[in-house]
Amino acid sequence: MKPDEIIKYPLMTESASVMVERDNKLLFIVDLKADKADIKRAVEIMYEVKVKQVNLLITPQGVKKAFVKLTPEFRASDVAIKLGIL
Repeated sequence: MKPDEIIKYPLMTESASVMVERDNKLLFIVDLKADKADIKRAVEIMYEVKVKQVNLLITPQGVKKAFVKLTPEFRASDVAIKLGIL
């Protein structure tokens, strides 16, 4: 899968903005077929950052969320500003 097929769009809610500031994490809605390695590779290619960890959650509505923690040398707030979501 191509990176733009894996990551559908970034999600910014009130709790997600707290994660950006406090935990250096970004939240994305991703394709249901994508696994952690696919998501890590896609985020690193699309946003030119290094990913430390990816956690996944499938909501009761059938949407897959990816919580992407960046390495300390990259700031999630900088990526969020570049995306226009913060």
